[in-house]
Amino acid sequence: MRLKSSINLFIFFLLNNFLFAQNISGIIKDTENNLLFGVTIYNSSNTKNEISDANGNFSIESNHSENKLTISHVGYISKKINIESSGKPIDIGYITLENNSLDEIVISGTLKEVSKLKSVVPIELYSSDFFKSTPKTSFFEAIEAVNGVRSQLNCSVCNTGDIHINGQDGANTMVLIDGLPLVSGLSSVYGLSGIPQSLIKQIEIIKGPASTLYGSEAIGGVINLITKSPENTDNFSIDTFTSFWGELNIDLGSRYNFKKSQGIVGVNYFNYSNPIDNNGDGFTDIALQHRISIFNKINSKNNSLAFRYFYEDRWGGQMNWDSSFRGGNQIYGESIYTSRFEVFGKYNLSKKIFLQYSLNSHDQNSVYGITSYKALQTIGFIQAVYTQKIQNHNLLFGATYRHTIYDDNTPATEEREKTLLPGLFIQDQLTLSKLETLLFGIRYDNNSIYGDIWTPRINYKLSSKDESSIIRLGFGTGYRVVNVFTEDHAALTGARDVIFLEDILPEKSWNLNFNWNKKIYTKHGTIFDMDFSVFNTVFSNKIIPDYDTNPNQIIYGNLDGKGVTQGATINLNSLFANGLKIIMGATFIDSKVTNNNTNEYPYLTEKFSANYKISYSLFKPKIAFDLSGTIIGPMKLPLLGDLDTRDPYSPLINIINLQTSYTFKEIEIYGGIKNILDFKPPSDSIARAFDPFDTNVEFGTNGQIIATPNNPNALSFDPSYVYYSNQGITGFIGIRYNF
Repeated sequence: MRLKSSINLFIFFLLNNFLFAQNISGIIKDTENNLLFGVTIYNSSNTKNEISDANGNFSIESNHSENKLTISHVGYISKKINIESSGKPIDIGYITLENNSLDEIVISGTLKEVSKLKSVVPIELYSSDFFKSTPKTSFFEAIEAVNGVRSQLNCSVCNTGDIHINGQDGANTMVLIDGLPLVSGLSSVYGLSGIPQSLIKQIEIIKGPASTLYGSEAIGGVINLITKSPENTDNFSIDTFTSFWGELNIDLGSRYNFKKSQGIVGVNYFNYSNPIDNNGDGFTDIALQHRISIFNKINSKNNSLAFRYFYEDRWGGQMNWDSSFRGGNQIYGESIYTSRFEVFGKYNLSKKIFLQYSLNSHDQNSVYGITSYKALQTIGFIQAVYTQKIQNHNLLFGATYRHTIYDDNTPATEEREKTLLPGLFIQDQLTLSKLETLLFGIRYDNNSIYGDIWTPRINYKLSSKDESSIIRLGFGTGYRVVNVFTEDHAALTGARDVIFLEDILPEKSWNLNFNWNKKIYTKHGTIFDMDFSVFNTVFSNKIIPDYDTNPNQIIYGNLDGKGVTQGATINLNSLFANGLKIIMGATFIDSKVTNNNTNEYPYLTEKFSANYKISYSLFKPKIAFDLSGTIIGPMKLPLLGDLDTRDPYSPLINIINLQTSYTFKEIEIYGGIKNILDFKPPSDSIARAFDPFDTNVEFGTNGQIIATPNNPNALSFDPSYVYYSNQGITGFIGIRYNF
């Protein structure tokens, strides 16, 4: 009986394969009838995949009664097709793939939605998936994966920092959320951590002045975080991971319906409460943090309204510090309480007119040893934009008003400051031909403290007929109104006194930029996307902190000369038909300032940097491997005088990360190792860590530190000698769930 059953079973399978064995063939094209090569066709019924040839043709085998084809290609929306088998070859004819324009739409360059290829202003676009290869605990840490963009720590103790673009100071970078200037002033240093990454759709980056559209603080570049729309968000999502250091990060997101509106809510929770001192200096290697951020966004027919609340308790210091020592002189600690609330939105009055508005309040309560810093900043912003097309002119008119109220307990702020900043701007995008576009723009601001400020710009784009090669030229100006204490954490930490030589004037810049984008498609389905830029920025009235004149002081004043930042950056993205992705980028920077006819090199500005990421995915089972890295060249560091034996330049920084992930259904499990080479700054980065209150430091009548047998190098306690995180090698494991 067993033999007979086996024979019957064999005959069944033989007949089944005979009846249903077939070839499925077709031709892949896009919406403009261009044949597509390198398209992946996957048959989930029998786990086979094929690649379309140079003429868009494909043929895939099948031996099942029902076939489920998944057709996917880089830059296009994937398509799924169900086919019932008949045992005969099936030609399904032409299959059209639509361009994935949702991932290619940018708005930051011109305030209008336009495809990345059509944008006159060069914009770098990064989806949220780009940052998943090595999970970070905050947006501030994650952004360093972008070539030419660097997360710069400003304090070895509390680990606050800012974001540098192409070697420029972090205060020159404007961070936007949905096109609104929410991250500025106080939050440019302290508010970069609490942005729920699960709700970020994409990040747009403009390298170079953008003050014509965005005003002050956009002097060096713009980073615009675009949040997801409720209608395009999963019903529920969770992304949580923990590191071997004891860090715990949780991102939650959920979609909901409210009457005729749709909304999303996101929560970010982060906790690190495990003091570690691997270098033996008696101080925490990385700051301990406890924060929560709540984000809510609701969309209706013509209106979008969002709010965010952020609270963080952060401290770093001597290992035996706790909150009972806060502000005292027994145990040194830097403790920062941050409370922040934001409301922002957009209202479409018509197809041509829209309003943008925001209100944010930032409350800071900090102590740095015995130095107290309490500050409250409230910013109200409203902007009206009108668009009009007249023949080959795309016109844009805007009117803005920004009201800033700022108060702190520092000597620089004797009474509460109110700054009124009304502004007007106009922009004309002129289509010269199908291949050429010219853009003019000018902005006028009236600062209630500094008066009238004009910021013009001009941009030109020339593309090939197939848009595989694009050249962009740009000239623009920028400006920045400065508050030292809101932007420079080093002015408060440590034992240095802060000295102002004069009333600080606004910085101004002039930038010239050349950009070339080239795409190459091979007959084997490989895509090469190369982006090359050359930039030159000249500053006047540049504010340079002087650490050298007096080691016990930080002296601020406007530059008596000019500052120049020039260089080149190149990005190369390679996408192979077999699923391999290689992303590489390098930036070369020459930055110097001329002060009193003397050339000087700024602190914490690298000569070169590089980023890379190698990704490979297996379709089934879906396993992904990601190797990523960051290289940062030497940077000039602030020393405490001629007797300071620490290296005046940082070493080459080489950070390598590895991650593996496995996905089944809606669940993704991932894990890996960060900082494989275990790079850490030297153990003496904090000068005189054993004497944080300068108990045994002697000063002369001129304020200079005197060398003594107990202090032969004439040092004082100083944590400003910092250039990278002190967290060494660590493993991590996490899980993502979406449905």
